[in-house]
Amino acid sequence: MPELPEVETVRRGLEPAMTGAVIAKATVNRPDLRWPFPPRMAERLTGARVDRLRRRSKYILADLDRGETLLIHLGMSGRMTVSGDPLGQFVHDHPMPEKHDHVVFDMENGARITFNDPRRFGAMDLLPTATADAHPLLASLGPEPLGNAFSEDHLVAALKGRNTPIKSALLDQKIVAGLGNIYVCEALFRAGIAPTRKAGRISAARVASLVPIIRQVLSEAIDAGGSSLRDFRQADGELGYFQHSFDVYGREGEPCRRDGCGGTIGRIVQSGRSSFYCPQCQR
Repeated sequence: MPELPEVETVRRGLEPAMTGAVIAKATVNRPDLRWPFPPRMAERLTGARVDRLRRRSKYILADLDRGETLLIHLGMSGRMTVSGDPLGQFVHDHPMPEKHDHVVFDMENGARITFNDPRRFGAMDLLPTATADAHPLLASLGPEPLGNAFSEDHLVAALKGRNTPIKSALLDQKIVAGLGNIYVCEALFRAGIAPTRKAGRISAARVASLVPIIRQVLSEAIDAGGSSLRDFRQADGELGYFQHSFDVYGREGEPCRRDGCGGTIGRIVQSGRSSFYCPQCQR
């Protein structure tokens, strides 16, 4: 599933074609994805101007001039691609329709945004912009890891006394929004913290050190266009490249890259997810 860097990469790719532009025609080719689409979705989107394109956790939010916000979740295999952009940001002509092109936005500026999702685990919803943060999918989310609210004090307080492993705690979207399996593994490696350590037993200084490390990992991933492991594509159809920089994720049995360590990357399963780490230098 795309994590924060992948979703932010898609948002940035869509922005030149969508922000300030009018949806000349919205086409909805099926009644649902993971959940049913909102009533009259195509009608409510057609003619609307996208005033702002933002991200909250792993969701893309398009604020419209009609007082509604389009919420988009890419799911496991969803991708949004742009073709025919008159601003010159993209070189692709409009492609022939594909089987899993479930939602299509033809913009007045000539761009076309296509949402393709073979597994149909993605989702879209329309909600009032004024109360968007109260939507059930957004209401309980913690602070954004790249925002000011995600501070050393916040993380130390959130983890104090918790008996869960640090890996599980950082995946808790109520503690910090948008972190997923890949980037938690990478951040814990850089911090030298084993994914099995109980969150509440890690010193405040080490917990605090995770904040800048998490931000650094996410920023580097965004700069690299995210990580393409299976289905992820950027908005121009290109792959992301951060997977070539993984220190631990997917590297089971390979040597640790930390200078002087000499250890071998291992893999364990925590809450049904693979955790990659170096038993030698992560304690």
